[in-house]
Amino acid sequence: MSEKAILEIDGKKYEFPIITGTENEKAIDIKALRGATGGITTIDPGYKNTGSCESAITFLNGGEEGILRYRGYSIEELADKADFLEVAYLLIFGELPTQSQLDKFHADIKANSHVDEDVKKILDGFPKSAHPMGVLSSLTSALIAFNPTSVNVDSEEDMYNAIVKIMGKFPVLVAWALRKRTGQPLDYGDDSLGYVDNILKMMFKKPNSEYVVDPIVSKALDKLLILHADHEQNCSTSTVRIVGSSHAGLFASLSAGICALWGPLHGGANQAVLEMLEGIKEDGGDTKKYMAKAKDKNDPFRLMGFGHRVYKNFDPRAKIIKVAADDVLNSLGVDDPILEIAKGLEKEALEDPYFVDRKLYPNVDFYSGIIYRAMGIPVEMFTVMFALGRLPGWIAQWKEMRENKEPIGRPRQVYTGENSRSFKEVSER
Repeated sequence: MSEKAILEIDGKKYEFPIITGTENEKAIDIKALRGATGGITTIDPGYKNTGSCESAITFLNGGEEGILRYRGYSIEELADKADFLEVAYLLIFGELPTQSQLDKFHADIKANSHVDEDVKKILDGFPKSAHPMGVLSSLTSALIAFNPTSVNVDSEEDMYNAIVKIMGKFPVLVAWALRKRTGQPLDYGDDSLGYVDNILKMMFKKPNSEYVVDPIVSKALDKLLILHADHEQNCSTSTVRIVGSSHAGLFASLSAGICALWGPLHGGANQAVLEMLEGIKEDGGDTKKYMAKAKDKNDPFRLMGFGHRVYKNFDPRAKIIKVAADDVLNSLGVDDPILEIAKGLEKEALEDPYFVDRKLYPNVDFYSGIIYRAMGIPVEMFTVMFALGRLPGWIAQWKEMRENKEPIGRPRQVYTGENSRSFKEVSER
């Protein structure tokens, strides 16, 4: 017998089915609530207790286990054994690719990496001071003008072509946003390189010298992109799905997701970490002082990059990327007081009973900011790099939503405004 939930309102009982996911997650199906009760809805600000969809892409368990899986594969195994393109293919198409599928995927992405020269004119219209996330969102949206044909979601070929097109062009836009910021000439990359190596070349090659990819840096960036590739129904992913539910195209939906990610409570977290470290440095660099401030409930100081709203114990991604952060710092031999402060905070947090007992461990944002700074990526670009990693997850979520023919998103509300009243002429107000 299937489980049911019983809701009693004014002495009348209503039954609603309970659905169970493959990981035994349970949810009360209230699709019929409003109709059955004559207009009663639920209210859940921030949707913390509301499932917006059923999805087969990512499983996240934020309890003691700290589990993150893409299509059933643990994040630990994928970060150790797969590369970013394999993970992108897995998220988007549901299975890890064969070698021939992966080769074709990469070749098709490279074939679609050319960005129309007129996009440069749009980029030229931005001042150097423009935030790279604003530039990236605008350029992604502008791609619609150069690719005006709508995607037939019932055609596998159309969907595939749209996917490889944005997977090819998006890294170019990311690199251009950086080079606009730093005053460097635009670079088109090198088709002979792998996906991540090519991204590094487009970002960092100087016009008067050859660029040689550091394999440790490349490996670290590859892992970072994998770790950020999807994270269930977060703010930006939900935005991509709800915009796409109106049958807006893939590029428009992605542009909306970029804007959602831009917020400091979402993708801007790793930027906030570096800004905190800069502030500590300017105040003398005393990490013990700031650890004491973090423990003082009456002090407004907040320790950024520690703990996680979803993971109650540890962020499984942080354990992976900590190793990569150590490798990058050792390989590059960067002499940077900010990074020394970061290492000091990390050491104290991992040893201080206050933080250990509260499970306030360094999270993925803490380590990703350290890596990006060591690589020479400006702090304003951190969220752009997050978007680069999240791209395949957004694509997968948009694709799933359209293929499942989900209805247009239309949340309800509880009205708390004025009751009906009559209009007064301006002379009577």
